[in-house]
Amino acid sequence: MSKFWFYFWIIVIAIIALLTGEIATVMMLFLILLSLNGIHATLEDFYADWKSRL
Repeated sequence: MSKFWFYFWIIVIAIIALLTGEIATVMMLFLILLSLNGIHATLEDFYADWKSRL
């Protein structure tokens, strides 16, 4: 996920949460997206390393 899409989804979630009054939801979803972004980056690194060994 590119940084643009990451920040785009954070802003969309924040707007929805502010409209519904769920501030804790923003924090929890931000942590989930941050974790998934880190996992995705790690998997891309593993794939690039694996591909270079072939």
